[in-house]
Amino acid sequence: MPTELPLTAKDFKSDQEVRWCPGCGDYAILAAVQGFMPELGVARANIVFVSGIGCSSRFPYYMNTYGMHSIHGRAPAIATGLAASRRDLSVWVVTGDGDALSIGGNHLIHALRRNVNLKILLFNNRIYGLTKGQYSPTSEVGKITKSTPMGSLDAPFNPIALALGADASFVARTIDSDRAHLTSVLREAAAHPGTALVEIYQNCNIFNDGAYQALKDKEQAQDTVIRLAHGEPIRFGAHGCRGVVRDRATGELEVVAVTSDNESEILVHDTHAPSPTTAFALARLADPDTLRHTPIGVFRDTRRPVYDVQMADQLDAAIEQHGKGDMALLLAGNDTWTVGRTA
Repeated sequence: MPTELPLTAKDFKSDQEVRWCPGCGDYAILAAVQGFMPELGVARANIVFVSGIGCSSRFPYYMNTYGMHSIHGRAPAIATGLAASRRDLSVWVVTGDGDALSIGGNHLIHALRRNVNLKILLFNNRIYGLTKGQYSPTSEVGKITKSTPMGSLDAPFNPIALALGADASFVARTIDSDRAHLTSVLREAAAHPGTALVEIYQNCNIFNDGAYQALKDKEQAQDTVIRLAHGEPIRFGAHGCRGVVRDRATGELEVVAVTSDNESEILVHDTHAPSPTTAFALARLADPDTLRHTPIGVFRDTRRPVYDVQMADQLDAAIEQHGKGDMALLLAGNDTWTVGRTA
């Protein structure tokens, strides 16, 4: 694999035929990632994409980098081993709402709490697409699917709130069709030391078409999408006519019409706040059914020790104190036993 730099988006396109349904939001995400990769300034031989199982998990086939289409839900675990043992690599995980939040739920939260140097892209289409349209862990209550013909009874996961609850150091949300915003979020995630989780709202035009239409329609989006920007007041709507304030009595966040009387109370977004409290409240601001007041952008970007760096420091300290170990000596040492049948 050639390693010459600089690279272009074309260099990251593999020779594999891209096989998603026509119109799938995955195409837009793939194009955005391929277009962004050259900005890393990293040779393709030092970039790895690891995926689980699902429509999104075909991603590694289409990236001209190293990659692995792994086991259902286990991509974060496999990627953790890779990132911890090869700190020279840029390791990316591609997963979906079913893959990451159902069978892979534990693997995801432990990668987040450990703060391994991974970039996790969670494609959320609120449905199981690969297995043909069953409800997923992010499907809304009442969702009628092949597996819930009378409507889903399950309360959906909020991936951003879940990540913040696991004390993730970087958490963001973006939308497949907003190329500029998606690229901007990828840029910030890539620069973050530690685990970065990016939830990407992605349309499945076959089994859940229009799930995010309220956020994509230009007229509706003005009143439904809240674009978060660090250091800026949290305002949205025509000419910033609406804003987010904290209720003095309950401490909860609420949306208000901005007036001269309350303008000074509009929250200023702080992605670097040590506590995830406000970010968590922002994550829960949107109505799960109508998607009104949905924040997108970076919710949290804080610094804390990175797992693989700490592990390497421990190994260096052990070698300095005891010297390098001898595997052959360990296997042939006195602390052994024989397994066999007795007479």
